[in-house]
Amino acid sequence: MSEVHFTRNGLVETVHPFSAVLVEGGKVRWSRGADVASFWRSASKPFQLYNSLRQLTAEVVAGLDDRALSLGAASHNGEAGHTELVASLLARFGLAAEGLQCGAHLPMHEPTARTVVTPNNLHSNCSGKHTFMLAASHARGWDPDYRALAHPLQAGNHALIDEVAGVRHGTGVDGCSIPTFHAPLSAQARAWSTLAAAMADDEGTLGRVGWAMHREPWLMSGTDRLDLAVVQQASEPLTVKIGAEGLFCVARPGARQGIAVKVHTGNTDALAVAVKAVLAELGVTLGREWPWAIVKNIRGAEVGARVVAPAPG
Repeated sequence: MSEVHFTRNGLVETVHPFSAVLVEGGKVRWSRGADVASFWRSASKPFQLYNSLRQLTAEVVAGLDDRALSLGAASHNGEAGHTELVASLLARFGLAAEGLQCGAHLPMHEPTARTVVTPNNLHSNCSGKHTFMLAASHARGWDPDYRALAHPLQAGNHALIDEVAGVRHGTGVDGCSIPTFHAPLSAQARAWSTLAAAMADDEGTLGRVGWAMHREPWLMSGTDRLDLAVVQQASEPLTVKIGAEGLFCVARPGARQGIAVKVHTGNTDALAVAVKAVLAELGVTLGREWPWAIVKNIRGAEVGARVVAPAPG
């Protein structure tokens, strides 16, 4: 198993093991570390959005642009451009922010958070996804409280995730109160290879979602986010999505591949270093500047590094 080491003045302070899997054509073609089980958390959002879109009319879906679709699969920062677009989409669907079941939290973007006294549902990093879930439930005449696993929308999410991953998933409750699913990394990479293939073939709504996330990466993430950096700096087109607790998934449409990376400690700085190393090993280069590889003190001086090193033994 590979590891990310955090060093300070040459001493290893912490060690963060990680695993990674690549799937192409439904089969594992490359891996590092154990094929651990992990909750999808936000890495399932393109598929959850796809299921919500299936509940809307073809005319409504055709009228949605890349910005709307990217936001619908977002774990966004809660910056003004994010919340304003969520509000616009709610108005377009004739819905109110109070109907979103995601709950409220301060924006993830610290400068924006300092300007917010009382956060509302729009600021939730999941408000884009929940807007489409609420719209789907409204369109189908389902219970507007769409959180329960037995709700038709969530049952559809479960069935879709099982289908694209090729396994039956276990379930839990996500931070935004809806069901989340768990399976081995290989299953998650298989699902993301399905997304990559849909993008490569320009196939239907799922392919549209993938390309929207690629073309509008700021809307599905935000300023200074890992997702944004990977898409902007990659040497080939990628669609990516971070999940909580150290998960990162990649669709590589040019090769029809799906990749899943999991840092076992859940550390996001270690995840950024692991993702760059995994992509480099697979032939995808990122920009030279990678701020997550540097440990700085409060005054901004470089005092250490975060590097990939082989596990002992």
